[in-house]
Amino acid sequence: MTEAPSHRSPTGLRRLWRFRTLPLRSRLAILTAAAVAVAVGAVAVSAWFITRSALTDRLDSSLKGSYHQAEAFAVRRGGCVPGTQPKGDQEQRLYLGSTAQVVGPDGTTCQLWGYLVKPQAVDRAIAAGQRPSAFHDSTDSNGTKVRVYTEFDPKFTTNESQGLTISVAQPLNQVTDPLAELALILSIVAGIGVLGAATAGLVIARAGLRPVDRLTDAVEHIAKTEDLAIRIPVEGEDEIARLSASFNSMTAQLAASRDRQQQLIADAGHELRTPLTSLRTNIELLARSEETGRPLPPEDRKALLASVKAQMSELALLIGDLQELSRPDAAPGSGPLQEVAVHEVAEHAVQRARLRGPDLRINAELAPWYLQAEPASMERALVNLLDNAVKFSPSGGEIDVRLVRGEFSVRDHGPGIPAEDLPHVFDRFWRSPSARSLPGSGLGLSIVARTIQQVGGAVALHAAHGGGTVAVIRLPGTPEPRELA
Repeated sequence: MTEAPSHRSPTGLRRLWRFRTLPLRSRLAILTAAAVAVAVGAVAVSAWFITRSALTDRLDSSLKGSYHQAEAFAVRRGGCVPGTQPKGDQEQRLYLGSTAQVVGPDGTTCQLWGYLVKPQAVDRAIAAGQRPSAFHDSTDSNGTKVRVYTEFDPKFTTNESQGLTISVAQPLNQVTDPLAELALILSIVAGIGVLGAATAGLVIARAGLRPVDRLTDAVEHIAKTEDLAIRIPVEGEDEIARLSASFNSMTAQLAASRDRQQQLIADAGHELRTPLTSLRTNIELLARSEETGRPLPPEDRKALLASVKAQMSELALLIGDLQELSRPDAAPGSGPLQEVAVHEVAEHAVQRARLRGPDLRINAELAPWYLQAEPASMERALVNLLDNAVKFSPSGGEIDVRLVRGEFSVRDHGPGIPAEDLPHVFDRFWRSPSARSLPGSGLGLSIVARTIQQVGGAVALHAAHGGGTVAVIRLPGTPEPRELA
């Protein structure tokens, strides 16, 4: 069984591979030259054929005129019997450069002037009355290529014959010589055009790819130095300018992401240092009391262990918040999306808030609302928002929780947030000066904002009328459940 031949030969594949390995500007110059060569070649070939057709038509018209001259000449001489030669040749000198003869059905000829042209089958067919006339190419007895026109005239009558077939011919060099000169001129012009196109293509490619070279240099510089502050000048509004602007935007985003990462590491280290230092101090006190054999008083030991437990809980909370924020922004979380009943999640969050603030009065008004989200992330966001309200509410205070047509609001009656601090409340690890003594990592509201943005909602905090703070979350969704697409 033989293998089917490949559509591309190995030589063709090697040439294609070599072409693809060339620099882009060289490929552009070659493609430009090739395109111009094809266009110029098509124009040159078309011009050559059009010119040949025009010259041939002009020669054919001249042959028809010669036919009428030959016919008149034959009438003046009283006819011409095929197979004989006319008497005298003084009038033949008037028609030098052309040929005229009478052709018989059997191929015999009677020369009127010029060199003899051997009749062909088409000439004999015309002489036999099978065709009225025809043009064709032939060669005369002198070896010159000629254009022949043969026509049968049935009205010409002599004593020797009824009707007369006259064949006239003129040299083809009237057509071939101008065509040869035209072909030479077109070849020279086409060659100059292709060379000029290749040169222009190379120049244009270099000029057009100069911004790409700058972009390449910038990418190589960033790869070597990791310097994301570099920017490429944007000139114009073309595709290269858009590419440069996109690259500048990308490097700016990468720089901002790296700065946020470094800031997160620094802030996390700062936040972890406090509980770790406290833990280390408490553990050292416990260890020293055991080593020295002087046990701590029961009340001090109990307070010390409670402090250790609180610091461990704070560390666990901080690590959990960091893990939540470390997940990619494109993914809401590790769990699948589900149809979440926001009013039920909010009810659970309110119950947890009541356990954390037993002396507070929490008023809840929750209307049904459903959206596509991750249940665990949504519950954590609402719990964080309520915990924030519980933390800043005075003892015996009230918290109003409402969910109406996808708008979830939490209003406390605490000290409120200063206007200058409102733009920073959703920043990671940010805490107002009045809240730095309270427990927390400063990541709760950041997690809220991130979760709400991932489901297509919006969250905002502002001062409440009469004191306190109002947190408002606007959620997409519907008041009736629907199947997950």
